[in-house]
Amino acid sequence: MSGVTNVDPGAQPVPGFAGDDYEIVIIGGGPAGLSAGLNLVRQRRRALILDSNRPRHSATLVSHGFLTRDGVSPLELRGLGREEFSGYPTAEFHQGLVSSIAPRDDEGWFAISSRGVRGSADRAVRARVVLLASGLAETLPALPSIRAYYGTALHSCIECDAFDKSHAPLALLGDTADLYERAVLISQVTDDLIVFTLGSGAVSDDEEADLVARGVRVERAEVSDVAGDRSGMTGVVLADGSVVPRTGGFVRPHWSAPLEFAEALGLARDPEGFVAVDAAGRTSVPGVWAAGDITPPGPQQLIVAAGAGARAAAAVNRALLGL
Repeated sequence: MSGVTNVDPGAQPVPGFAGDDYEIVIIGGGPAGLSAGLNLVRQRRRALILDSNRPRHSATLVSHGFLTRDGVSPLELRGLGREEFSGYPTAEFHQGLVSSIAPRDDEGWFAISSRGVRGSADRAVRARVVLLASGLAETLPALPSIRAYYGTALHSCIECDAFDKSHAPLALLGDTADLYERAVLISQVTDDLIVFTLGSGAVSDDEEADLVARGVRVERAEVSDVAGDRSGMTGVVLADGSVVPRTGGFVRPHWSAPLEFAEALGLARDPEGFVAVDAAGRTSVPGVWAAGDITPPGPQQLIVAAGAGARAAAAVNRALLGL
């Protein structure tokens, strides 16, 4: 662990902000939220991070591509981030599931309510600025055994995990329009890839012809399950009962941004349902920023989400200064 504590024990309280009033409340304690929080408390902003401790990638044992932390577990990365953030005198981290955010009142305050988790207390707080970094929910293909192999043999992030599947017989399971692009990316690491479209028309005839030319097979039959044993995944089970041998691969979930707690804000969304933001992370609602997976283009590598959080933090700090 980093051991960052008591950075400035003699620091004075932020004028006008005490108790349950904050300059900024950040919803979500993943890489985007923690990065934003760290950068803001280093500007002496009084910041509260509310996190439900339900990360989307909780099934992933190892994460990759984060400079100096390649191969670290996502939970350890979050723990390091919480420790670094909490070491600053104007920082506060609280485990809570946000239930509502009320629009700014006439005095310029957002009211945020959260329900405590894992023994934490319920909270009702106010903030001048809200930053949404709550991440996404994902729905995997409806295959009975897929969860048993998700995060070990099967993954969703190609940039994160393809290298470790090099030269293996892989599957790509999905029914979305970007299946072709994902297959091309995976074909960089293996010459034994089968795309399972789950009975859908996700791959066009022209796309299939191109994939075949790259040595990639397209299987359009319905899939009933994923097969395996104690040693790991062993194949993909088609609807007719036949098993196509595969040792792992990638799945393309359907993602959604569950922001029922923020409905009262009336945030603009893009056609995919992600929160619409400008280059600095500003949403359509003044005083509300967003960063990470809930913004276009959706799921991102951890280091990309962290960068987006840092960029949003810089914009928030300038906005609080009236710049």
